[in-house]
Amino acid sequence: MNFLAHIYLSFDDTDITIGNFIADGIRGNKYKHLPHRIQQGILLHRAIDTFTDAHKIPKMSSKRLHKNYSHYSRVIVDIFYDHFLAKNWSVYSDVPLELFVDNFYDSLEEYYHFLPDSTKHMMPYMIADNWLLNYSNMEGIAKVLTGMNRRTQNKSKMNFAILDLEEHYDDFEEEFTQFFEELVIFSKQKYNSLKPDKNQL
Repeated sequence: MNFLAHIYLSFDDTDITIGNFIADGIRGNKYKHLPHRIQQGILLHRAIDTFTDAHKIPKMSSKRLHKNYSHYSRVIVDIFYDHFLAKNWSVYSDVPLELFVDNFYDSLEEYYHFLPDSTKHMMPYMIADNWLLNYSNMEGIAKVLTGMNRRTQNKSKMNFAILDLEEHYDDFEEEFTQFFEELVIFSKQKYNSLKPDKNQL
């Protein structure tokens, strides 16, 4: 899953959210210096990714793209799924997306000293262009895909995937909706298992 989904699946727990968000920038066990709950957020992120990678529905979405984008198809699906989460945000949250995103950006500022260098480098661009809010529209997704293509030195051709999204929009949305329902249940169970025992508080 991509940024917005990982943030959402942290269940309004700020420390968990930060860990869940920065996890892709953390290799192996290079997180032991971080506060315990941020560490748990990293582990939650990895559990979400493992669940997603093994699930048949994202594989189905990815298969539709594989001919044109090879191993980049899974990355593209993650971006597509964030689009559908943002587009249908009111189904999943009572907090308006704009407010949710602004609160997250405030958390990034507050926890800046815990962020890995890769996140610190990305953060100004994310906030300036408001990536998370703009996932909700096709223009925003097109910009994300174009930026990702540049990062691959134009090898991935991911910028053309917006055409695949337009062509198979209803199929991708249906697959997201079915999968995300299961992912929320899994993630909530995993999150609850990470909570400290009351005797330890």
